[in-house]
Amino acid sequence: MLLTEYVLKNLKEVGRHTDDQIKGLHLWIKVNQSKYWIFRFTLDGKRHNMSLGGFPEIGLRLARERAVEARNLLNKGRNPIKDKNASKAQNLKANSPIFREFAMDYIETMRPRWRNPKHAEQWVSTIERYAIPYIGQMRLDEIQTEHVLSLLKPIWLSKTVTASRLRGRLESILSASITFGHRTAVNPARWRDHLENLLPPPKSSDKHHAALPYSELPKFIAELKEMDCVSALALEFVILNASRTGEVIGAKRNELLNDLWTVPASRMKGGRSHQVPLGKRSLELLEISESLDPQSDYFFSKNGKPLSNMAMLMMVRRLSLGITVHGFRSAFRDWVSEETEYSPELAEMALAHTIGNKVEAAYRRGNLIERRKSLMKHWESFCEGESLKNVHPIRKVA
Repeated sequence: MLLTEYVLKNLKEVGRHTDDQIKGLHLWIKVNQSKYWIFRFTLDGKRHNMSLGGFPEIGLRLARERAVEARNLLNKGRNPIKDKNASKAQNLKANSPIFREFAMDYIETMRPRWRNPKHAEQWVSTIERYAIPYIGQMRLDEIQTEHVLSLLKPIWLSKTVTASRLRGRLESILSASITFGHRTAVNPARWRDHLENLLPPPKSSDKHHAALPYSELPKFIAELKEMDCVSALALEFVILNASRTGEVIGAKRNELLNDLWTVPASRMKGGRSHQVPLGKRSLELLEISESLDPQSDYFFSKNGKPLSNMAMLMMVRRLSLGITVHGFRSAFRDWVSEETEYSPELAEMALAHTIGNKVEAAYRRGNLIERRKSLMKHWESFCEGESLKNVHPIRKVA
């Protein structure tokens, strides 16, 4: 067929159309009317199809020039497809950044995605400690499976959680490098159908946040009240409201309206704002804290600055061995199940856990805050050492 630019633009017949000027040059038209240039040749008894680009991006003249170049290589006994791939790999290598540079840039780019600013620092720490010494100076296209294994194996069994997180972070970084075109090979840090064939599965951890039995809480809080510091006030507040550390250390006084504290979505693990009805003792704790640092914006602070993430944990360690701040939430949940008749769904909502849509919808109807006020009032009474004999919790809601 005599191919011209006009013919090419109007040609719609699906199939292969041969150029009568250059041997082996064809235009392939697919069912969706996409048009591609192909150079067909036979080498060592096998037929090959070499892609030369799409039309109209690659016009007739350029397609013929590329076909001639491929034919010349073929006449010299060389495979034009292999030459093309080698040239592409060489260009890729020349433009591929080293792992350290790309990884740090990736973390900075992704930083806004993480609600907790510490996540980015954890990524940096993990990559710098475990990955950089092995592959930091390697170009992205040079990193192979054996390199990933060399940095994972030393900690895979001894530091399972760290190793698993490291692998996941490497997979994300290398996946981004593929998207950017810095490498074409498969992701060497991928677990599914890849590393799972070379490493034993990560040990599933049944370790929970160590918790103080709820029966010992009144004694613990009595000891806590003897501690003359802001950290003790904050820890008691955390316990009385079954809150997370991050929710409290970042809490600001303008989040409180009367006895209702609204935690913004940005500080919640589930990404949704959460309302907490505060009891009498909780409000007293806030008054004491404000008197100690009256100019501060925060619930609990020193010289206007919020407490560190470790402040309450250190207080726990001073008073008791082997428990965590988060474990008090478990104690609250156990107390609700074993000592009251409040429904599990109400307890889960007090903990800001996600629950089933139908149940959640039912609980959002009516006066939910009043029900939770009653629950938290009884929890506060228990923690303060008051008897529950005269407590009559709301019955479970169907």
